[in-house]
Amino acid sequence: MTLVRTGDLIGEARAAGRAVLAFNVITVEHAEAVAAGAEAAGAPAVLQVSENAVKFHGGRPGPLAAATAAVARAAAVPLALHLDHVESEELLRSAAVHGFGSVMFDASRLPYADNVKATAEAVRWGHARGIWVEAELGRIGGKAGDAHTPGVRTDPAEAAAYVTDTGVDALAVAVGSTHAMTERTATLDHTLIAALRTAVPVPLVLHGSSGVPDEELRRAVQSGITKINVGTALNRAYSAAVRAYLETHPTVVDPRKYLAPARRAMAETVTAYLRATC
Repeated sequence: MTLVRTGDLIGEARAAGRAVLAFNVITVEHAEAVAAGAEAAGAPAVLQVSENAVKFHGGRPGPLAAATAAVARAAAVPLALHLDHVESEELLRSAAVHGFGSVMFDASRLPYADNVKATAEAVRWGHARGIWVEAELGRIGGKAGDAHTPGVRTDPAEAAAYVTDTGVDALAVAVGSTHAMTERTATLDHTLIAALRTAVPVPLVLHGSSGVPDEELRRAVQSGITKINVGTALNRAYSAAVRAYLETHPTVVDPRKYLAPARRAMAETVTAYLRATC
């Protein structure tokens, strides 16, 4: 299956009233697990590499991007490649070089006017190169270094103005989810999601979805969410499988022995999320 573009997947899903799930990739095993999980579910997905993942790999996006794209090209379902939570201008400008069809440019820590200015510049740059650009308005708690303000929400009128002034292709909104949650206990504001869908002419994105129960995710899609980001849930499954294997095989030194069940556990998590929401 040919590597596809995020914007195409999102556009098709929005027109059909569905959602596309985007899964964070840190290593090639993550990419392989997402591809296997998506194939088992028979659903498309987005493989997204965050700025933090790039930092983990020494600040060089090329190797991981190339490996992830190769996995996507070999998959039996459509997969897209997305660069996530980019704050660095240098990393933003590397997106086209390394084959990313979309970028989430994150200026959410800036004051509103500065966020608009920086995001509009990123959008102009991206659109000139055929790159689909997502942005964020209304802080979504849980990110390292970010101010976690309980109850923060995205205002529909402000969101509409923001989209108009920046030209973004999709908007991540704060509606009750939080990054890095390890328990699925979040409750979303579905009335707000519906109001945002009415006010905003572009697809809405839900970050921090690992902490959101399946039924809440399904209701979010019905209310107007089109892209759902999942990261921590994959790492929980992966780490639990590694831990369980090493506890019962304490003398093993070959990483393939414990990475194989970890990759399977992650793939099963991907499949479960896709079957529950798509």
